[in-house]
Parts: sequence; C-alpha cells; structure tokens
Amino acid sequence: MTINPDLQGRSYPAAEVYDVGREKIREFARAVKATHPAHFDVDAAKGLGHRDLVAPPTFAIIIAQRADAQLIEDPEAGIDFSRVVHADQRFTHHRPIFAGDRLVAELHVDGVRAMGGGAMITTRAEIFALTDGDGREPVSTTKSSILVRGEGQ
Repeated sequence: MTINPDLQGRSYPAAEVYDVGREKIREFARAVKATHPAHFDVDAAKGLGHRDLVAPPTFAIIIAQRADAQLIEDPEAGIDFSRVVHADQRFTHHRPIFAGDRLVAELHVDGVRAMGGGAMITTRAEIFALTDGDGREPVSTTKSSILVRGEGQ
C-alpha cells in the first residue's frame, strides 16, 4: 500500500488525557539518566519555584507518540508501521511539564513527500495542559519526521 498524499494538512483531535504522575516522572528520569533532584524530590522542585516534580524535557515524547498513533492507525494513511524509520524529533517547550498536569495533544500532518517508493511524513503535535473549566495552556510543540520505506527498500 502506498502512502496517501492527501494526508498533508490533516489534523487529528486531542484524544485521551494523559495524567502526569510523580512516579511516571521519576521512572522516565531514571530511564533517560536525568539526575536533577527536581525530577525526584518534591521539596527540591519547590525550592526552585516549581509547584511539583518537573519532568525531563523529553518526557513530552510520551504524549506526542500517543497522538502519532492516531496517524499510524488511520487506515486511510497507508502506513505499514513495520516499514517506519524515525528520522527526526524536535521539541519546543512553552513551559515545563509538572506532576499533576492533565495533558492532551492534537496532531497535525505538516508534510508528505514522496521519496522513491516510500515517503517522508512530517508531523507536529501541539501538547496542552487542561486548566479549570474548558481552558487549555500550551505546554510543548513536538515536530517529528518519519520515513516510510517503500516495498523492496
């Protein structure tokens, strides 16, 4: 199956909420070898002026990949995940991620470029923290590029 070129410009709405917990931050920090006390100790984080534990900057990938899954699982996309190679990932942080945040992400397909028998797909996930009422506060923007290899590649 070939990649649908009409994916460019498509958006996927925010799906499930990701509740950021202290233990999730600690586990992620250990996994990526982030050693700053603000990732582990609430008093250390508060001593720096934060309201709770602070997630390492790359923690946003958890929420972004949940949004990416909507594209990968979309039958109209034509993406065979076994043929995907992750090419690039970038983060723009608008504020830190804290324990207690309730995060959602909207996914936007910014580019689809044919390459041989495959395609390079560029996506952008806008991650928001839910606030009181129906409000949303920008937290991070992630940009990702994946190469979907064509048959025989």
